[in-house]
Amino acid sequence: MADDKDQKNQNQINIELSEEVAEGQYVNLAMIAHSNSEFVIDFIKMMPGVPKAKVKSRIIITPEHAKRLLMALKDNIDKFESHFGTITQSEEAPKFPMNFGGTIGEA
Repeated sequence: MADDKDQKNQNQINIELSEEVAEGQYVNLAMIAHSNSEFVIDFIKMMPGVPKAKVKSRIIITPEHAKRLLMALKDNIDKFESHFGTITQSEEAPKFPMNFGGTIGEA
């Protein structure tokens, strides 16, 4: 029995999550590029009416980890949809009010 407990402790990973990272970043666009040895995923925040989008985070992973991420996302989407219903996708770009994020102001 002690060997099982020791084995579990050796396989356990202690993950640190800083307060800043725990707050998260809002993103609404991801761009993915790859080479023969890595995948680069840029998470971007794009606002309507603002011509410049900002990369909020860049993640660089191996092809093996990219495939693991794909499988983990699929598993989580399947669980989400079984609990909350199918996620629908629109073929058109999101619609925002004309002055959302723009320079038009009222006093």
